[in-house]
Amino acid sequence: MAKIVWIDGNITPLEEAFVPVTDHAYLYGDGIFEGIRFYNGKVFKLDEHLARLYEGINYLDYHMEYSQEELKKIILETCAASGEKDGYIRVNVTRGTGLGLDPKHINLKPRVMVFVTTISLYPPELYAKGLDVITTSYRVIPSDSLNPRLKCIGRYAANILAKMEANRAGAGEGLMLNQVGNLAECTGDNIFIIKNNEIYTPHPSSGILQGITRDTVIMLAKELGYKVHETTLSKYDMVTADECFLTGTAAEVIAVATLDYRKVGAGPDGKITKEILKAFREHTKIGTPIPYSGDGLLSA
Repeated sequence: MAKIVWIDGNITPLEEAFVPVTDHAYLYGDGIFEGIRFYNGKVFKLDEHLARLYEGINYLDYHMEYSQEELKKIILETCAASGEKDGYIRVNVTRGTGLGLDPKHINLKPRVMVFVTTISLYPPELYAKGLDVITTSYRVIPSDSLNPRLKCIGRYAANILAKMEANRAGAGEGLMLNQVGNLAECTGDNIFIIKNNEIYTPHPSSGILQGITRDTVIMLAKELGYKVHETTLSKYDMVTADECFLTGTAAEVIAVATLDYRKVGAGPDGKITKEILKAFREHTKIGTPIPYSGDGLLSA
């Protein structure tokens, strides 16, 4: 697909898009982002992603110049300009431009970017066989250092290191514990386990990003009649689970086959995992329509 970028008011091909070297996200990781999917011409959970983005913008005290509705329109226009029906949207907002940590010495006009492309976190065969997961040596950042609900660009350095550790071990994902050794999340996914036909997932206070896909799965599981518990969980709970799966915008819902080379429950054959994956994929048909015109551009 054509990869296009809306940045500071202009839509350009990816190859022509650029940011100044003094952008605060480039210099210090001082930016926030969302990853959003669109399916069959509809953007999935757009309002929920934007609500989380603007909560983070307010928390980080960025001087955002676009309202939530204005940015929503920009995202839909950019998707329409791509002419694609399915894809991935990356939205970045940075604090501004200038050298130095102290925001009072920089230009505080935020840089806003909307990038439309494709993404596939795991190859199709892994959905059939399930993921091998290892416990990494990297812990999630404590909430008293940086609130885990923020999708802050800088916080992902730890996740990248954890992912690299998993890659070296030949694993599909890396499990990150919190500071007291309980389950938090994987490098890019939330964790769910199933025991005795009830579903458990780490509570937000465990140090997790409260994922949009995670919240969607909780809603769908309850609609299917399952009890869902947000609670403190350990590796013991994961290893002894009947089923285990991960969720994320890119990954959607994917089963865990092993943890630290030990089989986890039913792996990809788990009945409830399959049921939730089916319900989730059906739910992705619901979304905010992209108003295409005949040439792929947004109608006036």
